[in-house]
Amino acid sequence: MTHSEKTFNKNILIAVDDSENARRAVSYVSQLLAGVKGFKILILHIISQPEEDYFSTSAEKENWLNTNQLKVDVMLEDYRQILIHEGFDPNDIRVQSTLRYCPSLSECILKEQYKTQYSTIVVGRQGISRSEEFLFGSISSKIVNHARNCTVWVVE
Repeated sequence: MTHSEKTFNKNILIAVDDSENARRAVSYVSQLLAGVKGFKILILHIISQPEEDYFSTSAEKENWLNTNQLKVDVMLEDYRQILIHEGFDPNDIRVQSTLRYCPSLSECILKEQYKTQYSTIVVGRQGISRSEEFLFGSISSKIVNHARNCTVWVVE
């Protein structure tokens, strides 16, 4: 191996939300790698924390967090079951929801990838038009443009 070659691990970070595109991304990985041993999967959901003054009371904020966390836990378990159904070992699948302030979800996903050192990020293409993507950018295109030292799969 030459100095310019990088060694990649078999760790895959799938960034998800509750969209059909995220479900397709999980299904793609589950079908593509079904029965192939050695892969570790992290299913990641970022809960974007609202600004501090968004809630009028701390009880309102706590209620929002609890409600959101319950929905996210159900979603992540659903995605986990898709992988298990296709033959992934449950011990090779981790789910994680992270609450953080994210001016950019793509930045938060890339920070998690950097922290975990997973070699592959998988995302679903965001359901926006080409003109909207040009004007505002999309999470998937920002990840593709800013990712370093990893491979990015964007699932249509």
